[in-house]
Amino acid sequence: QVQLVESGGGLVQAGGSLRLSCAASGRAFSMLVMGWFRQTPGKEREFVAAINWSGSNTYYADSVKGRFTISRDNGKNTVYLQMSSLKAEDTAIYYCASDRLALRRVILTTTSGYNSWGQGTQVTVSS
Repeated sequence: QVQLVESGGGLVQAGGSLRLSCAASGRAFSMLVMGWFRQTPGKEREFVAAINWSGSNTYYADSVKGRFTISRDNGKNTVYLQMSSLKAEDTAIYYCASDRLALRRVILTTTSGYNSWGQGTQVTVSS
């Protein structure tokens, strides 16, 4: 397991951009699929984006495709979520998570596939 700490959240106007970062501890980071999820009050945590361990493959929820970009720097043990053209409906607490299985060949989009989570960072988009 790795320890994860998110940063970069905040308040932004609709149409603006933010970049979230997730710093990981542990040497296993470079072997793990990393994901971003988000959650609003009263709703289940939903998948946003994920990236495989090498960075060669990414996957996005339809609601963010074309607006968000996930990337990683294995040398810095960090995964990023660049969010652009933000909408009010993007308002949520954003969590990064790491896969429970090293070197998995597929990207999972359900929370059950991830076993380490950060504390979350609030993103608020004003309309």
